[in-house]
Amino acid sequence: MAQDISIYQLSKFEEFAEVVTLQREIWGYAEVELLPLRFFIVANKIGGQVLGAFDDKKMVAFCICIPGLKESGKHYLHSHMLGVLPKYRNTGLGRQMKLKQRQYALAEGVELIEWTFDPLELKNAFFNIERLGAVVRRYVHNQYGMTSSHLHGGLPTDRLVAEWWVKSKRAEAITSGEAYERPPVEARISLPRDIADLRRDDAARAREIQSNVADQFAEHFRADLTVIGFEAGQDSGTYLLGHFEDRWESK
Repeated sequence: MAQDISIYQLSKFEEFAEVVTLQREIWGYAEVELLPLRFFIVANKIGGQVLGAFDDKKMVAFCICIPGLKESGKHYLHSHMLGVLPKYRNTGLGRQMKLKQRQYALAEGVELIEWTFDPLELKNAFFNIERLGAVVRRYVHNQYGMTSSHLHGGLPTDRLVAEWWVKSKRAEAITSGEAYERPPVEARISLPRDIADLRRDDAARAREIQSNVADQFAEHFRADLTVIGFEAGQDSGTYLLGHFEDRWESK
């Protein structure tokens, strides 16, 4: 299905209005939690990316990046939101959106794209780490506060920060389907594969797992380890940690 989708940067008022509508459909946010139309207009004008995916004339997915500035003075893109309508999930469209994002970033000379994702969303973890080549070395507690979205299950919005070094050998190899030799694995963090069901049916148990995972990430990140891989097993999903040096500080 995704092969018939067109993806391009949005620039029209009515296109941004469609993105606001998609937020409601995808996440079920309360009105107060929606990113407003003017946010997308401003992002488009200040060097960000607002990408839309269209099946014929119907927008079925979107992705937004905003420009950021590190303390070191280096510019990067923060990919704030990517949403795909349920009918178009598991079709490869999400990856197409990210590859288009990378294409535009490379054309502008951007080396780093960052975004946050829920460490309990194992499918997202596999996608970000194994299908795109992102790495992780930061954990943020309750990044967005408690929300009304059914997808968050009433838990704190803890997040991992994905770093996508778009010019790195790792990202280049993984996105092009070439072989990539991963650094040695020095630690593992495992979660049960049924964490999504637990979040829906047993919030207390899900919160216990979330808290335990947060402690493990904190310990390994203090030891200067980085998430460099993800294994999807029959009963669990496992983050693999080791050393990774492809960043501005090491160049």
